Amino acid sequence: MHSPSVSHRNAVDQILRYLKSAPGKGLTFSKNRDLEVVGYTNADWAGSVTVRRSTSGYFTFVGGFKPEKPMELHCDNKSAIDIAHNPVQHDRTKHVEVDRHFIKEKLEKKISRLLFVKSEDQLTDILTKAVCGRVFYDSLTKLGIGDIYAPT
Repeated sequence: MHSPSVSHRNAVDQILRYLKSAPGKGLTFSKNRDLEVVGYTNADWAGSVTVRRSTSGYFTFVGGFKPEKPMELHCDNKSAIDIAHNPVQHDRTKHVEVDRHFIKEKLEKKISRLLFVKSEDQLTDILTKAVCGRVFYDSLTKLGIGDIYAPT
């Protein structure tokens, strides 16, 4: 974002080509009585082979205000979940100390719940890694992205 390169421009061009080829794609908003917040988060560790930086992504679904139960955060990394629930701060987690304490506080106050999700059900994989077409289109359906021109 701060130092865009040719590869970034190529990625934007690819996104624009996809959007141009799918004019009927859009989000479906439906009315329901659920008052909950559900999130999915994922990251690849140093996934960029050129700069060795990680890519992270998240989706948040908001079903209303004043939730009746704790926010659910779905994560496919059991180690991250264990660290968040661990009452002892280990030396190896110093680089995430501030974030860890913030999350731990929300877990203790029952504002949030950190839940494990199997990789095949992890919606954010389409933001953090290359996935096959089937996984990509399945994820779009789960995210409520439909095509108004698709046959029913």
